[in-house]
Amino acid sequence: MKRPFRTGLVAGLLALTLAGAACGSGSSSDKSAKSAGAVTASTAPVAPETTAPAPVETPAADPATTATSGPAAAKPKPVAAPKPAAPKPAPTTTTTAKKAEKVTLRLGYFPNVTHAAAIAGVEKGIFADKLGPDVDLKTALFNAGGAATEALFSGAIDATYIGPSPSINAFVKSKGDALRIIAGATSGGASLVVKPNINSAADLKGQKVATPQLGNTQDVAARAWFLSQGLKTDIQGGGDVKIVPQDNSQTLDTFKSGQIAGAWVPEPWATRLVREGGGKVLVDERTLWPGQQFVSTQLIVSRTFLSAHPDVVERLLQGHIAATDYINSNPVEAQDVVNAGIAKATGQAMNLDTIKASWGGMSFTVDPLASTLNKEANDAKSVGLLDGSVKLDGIYDLSILNKLLAAAGKAPVADH
Repeated sequence: MKRPFRTGLVAGLLALTLAGAACGSGSSSDKSAKSAGAVTASTAPVAPETTAPAPVETPAADPATTATSGPAAAKPKPVAAPKPAAPKPAPTTTTTAKKAEKVTLRLGYFPNVTHAAAIAGVEKGIFADKLGPDVDLKTALFNAGGAATEALFSGAIDATYIGPSPSINAFVKSKGDALRIIAGATSGGASLVVKPNINSAADLKGQKVATPQLGNTQDVAARAWFLSQGLKTDIQGGGDVKIVPQDNSQTLDTFKSGQIAGAWVPEPWATRLVREGGGKVLVDERTLWPGQQFVSTQLIVSRTFLSAHPDVVERLLQGHIAATDYINSNPVEAQDVVNAGIAKATGQAMNLDTIKASWGGMSFTVDPLASTLNKEANDAKSVGLLDGSVKLDGIYDLSILNKLLAAAGKAPVADH
């Protein structure tokens, strides 16, 4: 509180002069800005107060009329009060919530029917819708799992649809650090297709058989099956049956020309070898598994990306679930969509009948069928592609998937 003046006319005039200065100074505009609620660009917004606001300071009263002690002051001649300055407008610069930083998600998949959920999710815009505008989705195409995991290692991609064997290899190679399996995608969809004159494994002794890549899911399946039939293979392409790694499109050409006697490949290539190459199915891989169920495609994510952006991974899984539901609910339309997606990726459309024929050998599920992963690991160990002491503890992280399934009223999936 200002100390009262006790000095008569001079004091009164001085008080009026001071009061006028206070009304016309820049401090009044500062006070009006604060009372208007404006903040400067460098001031972070704060939560609204839940208690009464602090009292607003009012201009000091005329000391000549409010003094309570001392002799009465003589009344001065009337003096015109200074005209108050027009209040300055409140500052218009305000802060808003910081815009969320855009995250790039780089997703890999193969132009195979076994990757139908990925293809439909991209082509139908399902992923883009679930990821939202603050996630920039970029896609990358691969022929086989080894190339996809190398891209994951190098940081070129953040997540990918992939077979189980390269997932196992990458997990082991990184000592459990590189990736996590976050969902299943496809069961089935792989076969050994051979020339019409071959009727048994023994007929393939000394012959060449193609697989997509050394150590990929079909490569391990082929080697394990030949071993079960008493035929040895080696990673150099020797042994009783000479296994050669080839791109799937190349395999179709070499099969037609007679350079190979057969191939263990995923769909739609198995069906194409039959329809376009004149081959026949010697082994439908489903027949080698209990209940004809085994994981052939799953969704993995970089552990680093999962740790940094669990919210983005959750939205990716929302898209994956939605894409899987779509292809199961609309198989005819989904076949067209997948065929168009493969044509876009490879530059060549397939006969739709080929897609339809291959579709029946698969089932699409977000369940990773974890119990079958251990057998695939054991098969890789048996043919010398995986160390016998390897354990897969920690390879799964199904927590986000099961949270989403629970929210949709669906049963959880197991990691063992």
